[in-house]
Amino acid sequence: MQLTTLCYIEKEGKYLMLHRTKKKNDQNHDKWIGVGGKFEKVESRDECMLREVREETGLKLTKYQFRGIVTFCSDEWEDEYMHLFTATEFEGELAECSEGTLEWVDKEKVLSLPTWEGDHLFLERLLSDDPQFFSLKVVYEGDCLAKWIFYPSR
Repeated sequence: MQLTTLCYIEKEGKYLMLHRTKKKNDQNHDKWIGVGGKFEKVESRDECMLREVREETGLKLTKYQFRGIVTFCSDEWEDEYMHLFTATEFEGELAECSEGTLEWVDKEKVLSLPTWEGDHLFLERLLSDDPQFFSLKVVYEGDCLAKWIFYPSR
């Protein structure tokens, strides 16, 4: 089981999105996602997220919130527990990312970007400003979302 983090950084009604175009053999190739990555040995979820954000963006987060856990199950890839965060305050200047292009995207346009089908589910929850912590399980068959369930449900 892979442990990962993902963070959506907000500024002036926009999310910082990463268009994944540069990394070879990337299962997220050409998708738009937040910033994050895999846990390193003996790293907490917060340490992982803060490190990944710094590495991919150059930004140091000063205010963030743990929003939920997304469990990805797939018949083609290793299963994954993704720890989902949002952030509203940071220091530093945006740097170039080695994995793709970083862009501030209006929140109302985020769902029109090419993303994974399951990402739309948690993005809708984040965009609704629902503060309730949640868990989401998504099951993929190939690239297609086969089923999903939220805990707690709405």
